[in-house]
Amino acid sequence: MPYRAPVEDYNFLFNHIVGLEDVRATEKFAEATDDVIRAILEEAGKLCNDIVAPLQRPGDLHPAKLENGVVRTSPGFAEGFKAIAEGGWLGISADPEYGGMGLPLAMASAVNEMMSGACLSLQLAPLMSQGQIEALEHHASDAIKELYLPKLISGEWTGTMNLTEPQAGSDVGALSTKAEDNGDGTFSISGQKIYITWGDNDFGDNVCHLVLARLPGAPAGTKGISLFLVPKFLPNEDGSLGARNTLQVVSLEHKLGLHGSPTCVMQYDKAVGWLVGPEQGGMAAMFTMMNNARLGVGEQGIGIAEAAYQHALSYALDRKQGKNIRPNGSGTIVDHADVRRMLMTMKAETYAARAIAASCAVAIDMSNATGEAEWKSRAAFLTPITKAFGTDVGIDMAQMGVQVHGGMGVIEETGAAQFYRDVRVTSIYEGTNGIQAMDLVARKMMDGGEAANRLMDEIETHAEAARDAFPNMADAVWQATETLREATEWLVAQDDMDTRFAGAVPYLRAFARVLGGHLHLKAALADKGGPREKLARFYILRLLPEHAGLLVHAQSGAADLFALTTDELIA
Repeated sequence: MPYRAPVEDYNFLFNHIVGLEDVRATEKFAEATDDVIRAILEEAGKLCNDIVAPLQRPGDLHPAKLENGVVRTSPGFAEGFKAIAEGGWLGISADPEYGGMGLPLAMASAVNEMMSGACLSLQLAPLMSQGQIEALEHHASDAIKELYLPKLISGEWTGTMNLTEPQAGSDVGALSTKAEDNGDGTFSISGQKIYITWGDNDFGDNVCHLVLARLPGAPAGTKGISLFLVPKFLPNEDGSLGARNTLQVVSLEHKLGLHGSPTCVMQYDKAVGWLVGPEQGGMAAMFTMMNNARLGVGEQGIGIAEAAYQHALSYALDRKQGKNIRPNGSGTIVDHADVRRMLMTMKAETYAARAIAASCAVAIDMSNATGEAEWKSRAAFLTPITKAFGTDVGIDMAQMGVQVHGGMGVIEETGAAQFYRDVRVTSIYEGTNGIQAMDLVARKMMDGGEAANRLMDEIETHAEAARDAFPNMADAVWQATETLREATEWLVAQDDMDTRFAGAVPYLRAFARVLGGHLHLKAALADKGGPREKLARFYILRLLPEHAGLLVHAQSGAADLFALTTDELIA
């Protein structure tokens, strides 16, 4: 069974679950009518099914290579990227002034998820460009916008972001890359960056790098960091390409997965760059890029979960093993209870993660369209949950897909293992999932838990309204929310950050569990008696109860984590 983009799932979510009608009602997104959204989803689905998905295996079997200083991409990737660019998909949510469609981020996120499920290695290239477009729109000078944005949106040029250095991973403030003012509006950038996704390619005319560096005399740590735009080729005033800049790809990393996506070590030797935003404003500008990238990475996990599910279901429908124990059964393993448990879990978890991500994207759109603080805080609160839960689900469902395949799951020819290898890094890049959880219980709780409580109020109000239709499911969601509220109150009361951080990961997971139950319940109400009600019942009665154990863990404090001395850990 070839990959099929979940177009109808998104139509259902947008029409019934996540409140996209509120987005369409704003002046900013008034042109995003139901007909427009449906047409875009269908066209994106065709692109993913027919052009992008066939590149999944070639990208794994024929990785990107570095030859004579140029990255040679996997077979078909140049044509695939060209199709993405020519379809306008890079600029789906970009400013129309520079050639973008100006549609809601919710639409771009849906398309990114579908592309990720089709071929994650290739999807990373447009995602990097989209992040750079976002950062330049918000922070660059008019001159930079006018020159770079049309080229990035059209796909003529591609974009990257350069944060990490060998000694500066999660601790970005430890970077040592230097910038010197040339006195003519340009700067000289020197240093080495690692883990640069799509740091070079053989299909874009230019590769534009956003590079974090420190100017002379700038303070230590993140406060002293500035952001610079450093292109591979220096553009002339008319936008044509001039001299080659003094930067190069030193090597490509040999990775667990994502073989078709070149991960570069970049060297800058007094490369010419332009300041983006104010001096020492680099982190603010980069976080504009990273926050939307975190939503995008969550969508990557969800895309892989969907693809792994489809792959596992296809195998289960075909594989004969054991006795046919069900009346009128097919005789294949799809009729075995444990295989059905795995498939139902994969389908239910993927829906929950997808609905959470779509809710996050809608909150970002409403924040951008209205400027209201409540939408901004909701978007900020949902972002780490979307990133961490979406990628955890991707990893868990990919390994479950291997399990459905049994012994054939570890045989590379089936393709099941590739999903796991490809998705594994998503819980690490763009901020590890542990950092996402710490952000949730620290920075996102600086409001005393107000954003969290507003969400929980909505969940309980909806559960109460659903009691007549589905008393068991509604009560389970309501009770779970009360347990979550008590844990949130306990968490907010903790002044010792180690105590909060010790339970951060299970707390985030529990919050996602409850959100998933709520969004499944909404689906059941919109599809009474249908397959979505049946899937909701499975999730709410079988998976939602995990929240209780997670919240016990979340409130256990930090003492036992540090009970063993370092010597005792070694022993």
